[in-house]
Amino acid sequence: MTSYAETHPLQRTWWSRYRHSLWLLTTRDLKVRYSTSALGYVWSVLDPLVMAGIYWFVFTQVFQKPVGTEPYIVFLLSALLPWMWFNGAVSDSTRAFLKDAKLVRSTMIPRTIWVNRLVLSKGIEFVFALPVLALFAIFAGASVSWQLVYFPLAIVLQAVLTAGVALIVAPLVVFFRDLERAVKLVLRFLFYASPIIYGATDLPEGMQFWAAFNPLTGIFSLYRAGFFPDQLILFEVVVSAAMSVLLLVIGLWVFRSSERQVLKEI
Repeated sequence: MTSYAETHPLQRTWWSRYRHSLWLLTTRDLKVRYSTSALGYVWSVLDPLVMAGIYWFVFTQVFQKPVGTEPYIVFLLSALLPWMWFNGAVSDSTRAFLKDAKLVRSTMIPRTIWVNRLVLSKGIEFVFALPVLALFAIFAGASVSWQLVYFPLAIVLQAVLTAGVALIVAPLVVFFRDLERAVKLVLRFLFYASPIIYGATDLPEGMQFWAAFNPLTGIFSLYRAGFFPDQLILFEVVVSAAMSVLLLVIGLWVFRSSERQVLKEI
């Protein structure tokens, strides 16, 4: 019988190869994306900034609706930036296999890498955009609490959630091509159903309970906790963590169950 000491180096080698392949494909995506644009990285920051500026103007200058918390621009960006990560990764996952079909079929690397590279590349763009959030927090005079330590936890939970959803979407789109359009519609609905331009505490009490079952609700509250401690609701965080892990498990099951058929279809 093979001992753990004998198999452990093999497991470590497999994991190191997986990380190496994942990193190579991720950096390739980022280089291709930025090399074809004159502004490069600026676009990944400009898009959420323009959206935040529009919503800030509408809700503070035009209608002056009491949603969110002041400074509202920081309130917006602290959820809008992670939303761009989730939205971008899930949207791109609809083409994860179809875009690089030849490479997916011909290479022997684990196929989950073709999905996880999208989650990682969009996550890196999100991290690169965080200095913008910090600058707005400084210039807007946002107060910072010790609950800012929850920020890394929010990143981990969002990575788990995004990977789980992407692993479900990527193989299913291969079998049902119309699902690509459906995913875009669902994401558009989810944007307004998630506490981005408003906070979960702005909802009526009955709606707050059901909003907690949107896994993004608890994650966004963790992002905002460092600037707006009143936005952190433990129940929402626990539900988000449980649903994120559950969706990852389901995603891995769906992916592994359909992997062989996907390779035949692409």
